[in-house]
Amino acid sequence: MKKIIVEKGQGNKKLITFLRQNFKDMPVSAIYKAIRKKDIKVNGKRVKGDHILLPGDLLEIYIPDNILKGIPLDNGKANSGLSLTYSFTVVYEDNNIIIVNKEQGIPVHPDRNQKENTLIDSVKYYLQQKGEYNPLDSSSFSPSLCHRLDRNTGGLVIIAKNPSSLKIILDKIKANEIKKYYQCLVKGKMDKEKGELRAFLEKDESKSRVFISNEKKPGSLEIITKYKVLSYKDDISKLEIELVTGRTHQIRAHLAYIGHPILGDGKYGINSYNRAMKLKKQALWAYKVIFDLKKDNHFLQYLKGKSFEVEPQWEVRGWK
Repeated sequence: MKKIIVEKGQGNKKLITFLRQNFKDMPVSAIYKAIRKKDIKVNGKRVKGDHILLPGDLLEIYIPDNILKGIPLDNGKANSGLSLTYSFTVVYEDNNIIIVNKEQGIPVHPDRNQKENTLIDSVKYYLQQKGEYNPLDSSSFSPSLCHRLDRNTGGLVIIAKNPSSLKIILDKIKANEIKKYYQCLVKGKMDKEKGELRAFLEKDESKSRVFISNEKKPGSLEIITKYKVLSYKDDISKLEIELVTGRTHQIRAHLAYIGHPILGDGKYGINSYNRAMKLKKQALWAYKVIFDLKKDNHFLQYLKGKSFEVEPQWEVRGWK
């Protein structure tokens, strides 16, 4: 147990705010879990995260030191290729960018209701442990996502370590000079071995989903999805997908629209089929990134021609 007396300058703030400011290495998810499990007392009483602390209050914190310090149970030994906070592995890293292979089920960034560790939280912690990022230094650039993946999509994500790299990567993604490829398993056999799918996507924020149509509607955006069949068996096709446009849920919704939903997709897929297959995770992985950079005068030109690839981690038996 750890005891802390709230000092005069630290009072009049919520418990959750106080903990995040005083235990910066502790994962956000662990803070919320401790409060939820009532592992923290204020003046001998268990309180909620929005409890306002006052100067002189006594905090009793029943959390192991390794969690308070953000050190995982493997004694915090960093080995190349592994993050310290269990949500990604490092595929490539230099002084300007880091490319990670994100696990499924991990959100890439916080949202308004976020109460768990995100990918960017984990990357910040990883770089903090390496001495490349200092959250207490206002001049220290906060590592930033260059693009996003759905929570339940695993795979490659590019993160910038400095503002100049962020701007260049964003510009190159917009210019389609950084190509992103996915692999997925879908139900059924495709009509052609490869093709380019075109349609229009309309986003419904209230339902947190998108709708696909062949006709342009007010507010809808054109989507282009290229695919290539890699293999087929047992009425399942393994596809390679190249996103020409990168809209919300584009791959999942577009493939479902043409009658080939992704296995395990609980939103756009066939739930009865997923249950019969005992699938809880969607078979979609961002597996390859190619830096197809044009000749420009910028300091990331050394990435030109580089390609990074990982093996999708399916839960579907018999598929690699």
